[in-house]
Amino acid sequence: MTAPLAAEPTAADRRRWARYLVEERAEGTVYQRLAARRTGEERDILLRLADAERRHEQHWLDLLGGEPARLPRAGVRSRMLGWMAGRFGSIFVLALAQSAEARSPYDAEQYATPAMRADEKVHSEVVRGLAARGRRRLSGSFRAAVFGANDGLVSNLALVLGIGATGVSSGFVLFSGIAGLLAGALSMGAGEFVSVRSQRELLAATEANEDAAASAHDLDIDENELALVYRARGADPEEALAKARRIVTAAQAGVRRTATGPIRTHGDENEIVGSDWTAAISSFLLFSSGAIIPVLPWIFGLQGATAVIVALVLVGIALLSTGAMVGILSGGPPLRRALRQLAIGFGAAAITYLLGLLFGVGAV
Repeated sequence: MTAPLAAEPTAADRRRWARYLVEERAEGTVYQRLAARRTGEERDILLRLADAERRHEQHWLDLLGGEPARLPRAGVRSRMLGWMAGRFGSIFVLALAQSAEARSPYDAEQYATPAMRADEKVHSEVVRGLAARGRRRLSGSFRAAVFGANDGLVSNLALVLGIGATGVSSGFVLFSGIAGLLAGALSMGAGEFVSVRSQRELLAATEANEDAAASAHDLDIDENELALVYRARGADPEEALAKARRIVTAAQAGVRRTATGPIRTHGDENEIVGSDWTAAISSFLLFSSGAIIPVLPWIFGLQGATAVIVALVLVGIALLSTGAMVGILSGGPPLRRALRQLAIGFGAAAITYLLGLLFGVGAV
């Protein structure tokens, strides 16, 4: 049902309706394309969102009296979301859609119905929930990628600027940058390898085995050490003895496994931890991808202030990009996150540069 109209609609009203119409169509397309790349519950939720956008679209069509001969183009954000949804279907699309849904124009639109205003607020929360699912799935790997690349960017920029400020030759700066890249990447890779390998070994040492269950048929049904296994794993004495008796009874009856299951209480947690070599190689590559950027000007033969300025520009673009991606994924303002990343990176480099100037003067 349409809202009661305060006055005869003007040409400006009809142009606004047409703009709403194309935006609703664009948003519906985004949800349909995202749904095509999902399965199960997420697919059903996205299709229902697309249906709601079609209802909104029909509202504006009714007010316009049918399909207009000419329609404006959807906004840049809507077209970009549609393009990304059809090719990637990623968390970035949902995060951007969350921001778009949070800025509904219908609160101040007299021709929008109360149901439409409520729909938009609900859509914002639904998309927020879907984006949160994706963030949880992505958080570990994305955090590692951003941390590794940023660490390479900032540490090697600080290194080459600090070394360069001492007044050494461009060749020495290049050598220092390459050495810093290799040292940092190897350190990151080795650290990840040791961390993951140690965690896997710790899990293996604490994981239960089935040796006790295999010997259950030889145990005394009333007094046996099998109950101690359960007590060691946190069960109270009565519960532990009851479980032990069930297993012993089943074992003596010739049944190896019962509904209680084996003593093992955990799945393969090593699969959750991941591969030590995969973690080491990915950390090495991620750090290197960031650390190579500050060295590029010297690799291509630039020297002095020109090399420094180019390095700052390249690293600045990279820091702004990673900061903006963090902002998009977190649902926060991308520009603010990008500027924060830039300030932190350049702040660290500036301190090292000043120390280089100080040591350079001292050396003279």
